[in-house]
Amino acid sequence: MPHRPTLPRGAAPSSAKGPGRCRRPAAAVAAAVLALAALAAGPATAGDVTPHPEARRIVSVGGAVTEILFALGAGDRIAAVDSTSLHPDAVRDLPVVGYMRQLAPEGVLSVGPDLILAIEGSGPPPALAILQAGSVPVELVPDVPTPAGVAGKIRAVGAAIGREAAAEPLAAAVEAEFAALARETAALPEAGRKRVLFVLSLANGRVMAGGRGTAAEAIVTLAGGINAADFDGYKPMVDEAVIAAAPDVVLAMRRGDHETSAAEVFALPAFRATPAAEHGAFLAMDGGYLLGFGPRAPAAARELATRLYPDRIGAP
Repeated sequence: MPHRPTLPRGAAPSSAKGPGRCRRPAAAVAAAVLALAALAAGPATAGDVTPHPEARRIVSVGGAVTEILFALGAGDRIAAVDSTSLHPDAVRDLPVVGYMRQLAPEGVLSVGPDLILAIEGSGPPPALAILQAGSVPVELVPDVPTPAGVAGKIRAVGAAIGREAAAEPLAAAVEAEFAALARETAALPEAGRKRVLFVLSLANGRVMAGGRGTAAEAIVTLAGGINAADFDGYKPMVDEAVIAAAPDVVLAMRRGDHETSAAEVFALPAFRATPAAEHGAFLAMDGGYLLGFGPRAPAAARELATRLYPDRIGAP
């Protein structure tokens, strides 16, 4: 598997690209999903950022931001990325300045950026404040897991790098894809909608699940499902709560070379009594694809919908 270079705190790289290091462990990627679920007050628009069309050494923080930059044809303008940036494959050759919520200013600045483009929720706050007080411009892109939020995110990134002309058709295409899926899921009978429990992780026989206000709930809802977790945020569930949730389907994410398996989940006593276990209904999808809410979000929502309702929702 390709490796990526990680910059130690305060160390300057020999070049913007180079040989690298191993991918992050599963725990770090799981933590990244928590960060991706942070909600902003509203979708980003072109007016929310200052244009920097001259920027040629961008530090991109946030997997969705990085995907958008590549989708807009600006991949060659990226000097470094954060550790949640996993797509497209070209990012594997770029230096990594750290995890988006644990950035070190000296590491970010060591690549000589002329623009720092970061998803909202990046930090920690003291590090972000230091970067914002410096001479390198910092633009924050709101992160809202909704169709309007994804389209606004694309427009904001396009405005920040002077690629509005490329951003508009991409944003419009994303909106159209979401709208087409919404028309199909709206036709699903209420009685037939699947109750989906998103399992973020398993530890010591306890499940960490995604509740209300999470990116997990957002993608399940867009796919025509019902979130089975009746609480806010990502929290551990006791056995009684799992039984009461009565999920029809368990949804998990693949993280690098690790994947929570159906055998692991359904071996837990609380899950044995669920409809999901009875029918062996378990789905796993790539974490960044499923919960990143970047340009691939409509495709991820449709794929999930087709797997939940193979006889009713069409493939792309």
